[in-house]
Amino acid sequence: MTKMNWGVLATGRIADKFAAALQYSASSDTLAVASRSITKAEKFAKKYGFKKAYGSYEELAKDPDVEVIYIATPMSCHYENAKMCLSHKKNVVLEKTVTINEAQFQELIDLARENQVFFMEAMWMKCHPVFQKAHEWIKEGRIGAIEMIRADFCNEMNCDPEDRTYKKSLGGGALLDFGVYPITFATSFLGLQPEKIVSVARMGAIGSDFDDLILLQYKNATATLFCGFDIASNNCATIIGNKGRITFGEYFFCTDVIRLYDSRCNLLEEYRKPFECNGYEYEIREAEKCIREAKQESDLIPLSATMANLKIMDECRRQWGFYYDEEL
Repeated sequence: MTKMNWGVLATGRIADKFAAALQYSASSDTLAVASRSITKAEKFAKKYGFKKAYGSYEELAKDPDVEVIYIATPMSCHYENAKMCLSHKKNVVLEKTVTINEAQFQELIDLARENQVFFMEAMWMKCHPVFQKAHEWIKEGRIGAIEMIRADFCNEMNCDPEDRTYKKSLGGGALLDFGVYPITFATSFLGLQPEKIVSVARMGAIGSDFDDLILLQYKNATATLFCGFDIASNNCATIIGNKGRITFGEYFFCTDVIRLYDSRCNLLEEYRKPFECNGYEYEIREAEKCIREAKQESDLIPLSATMANLKIMDECRRQWGFYYDEEL
């Protein structure tokens, strides 16, 4: 099989992890990397074996040899970066949260379809073997009808006003950075359109949301979700049915173990699948598989699901009265 030529746009923390998985992948070629600084790009290229280093993102987008670009810039930059790459007819894997709102994402979807290229949110959780196993157990009726989901993602962090995680001008805030995981988890098992959304947030001193509580109400089930920057948590998730439950281990979105219990809390089965590399290898395989099959979106991470989750986040922020500068 001919290796797929990857480009990586940006050289931050997430790009580091993704590039390590690319380097591990036998079907992938670390072809080109771009940073706003040529020095950073060259350092990154040397570390992960990229053949080309660019000092501007546009140079990467214009490279005729690059087949697919992974975008790992701050969230406020995703829309413009993805728009540029899609306009140059590049397949794109866009880091989460994909854009700051659904309107921006719809524009990108339209552009991807116009140019007939592959477009996918980099929601690695949905590609993990344990996530697929949970869907299998549910489909088999092992826990009966789902009645409740609980999921949280919180870290006790030191607030740095200049860090993109907190900085409102860079799309900062707990919802877009952390909340996307529990929301995606809930809608993956309960459906994309809850009947009711209720959310409250505690805003930090620097203008972004620090702690968020989200309730999704469905006809016969509810999801209680929480995310936050200044609360310690074990970050587990549980799917509760009328015949049993499935628990995801610590840091549910990157766990390698899930457990199946009956309604009396007796352990029935444990499924454990350690990562081959660092967990990013699965979404790389999914993207490559889709591109080789000439698909324009993934069945595991369909654009409609990403859009539905964005709509939920937009509604949460509407209830708080919180908007980014681009929306005012």
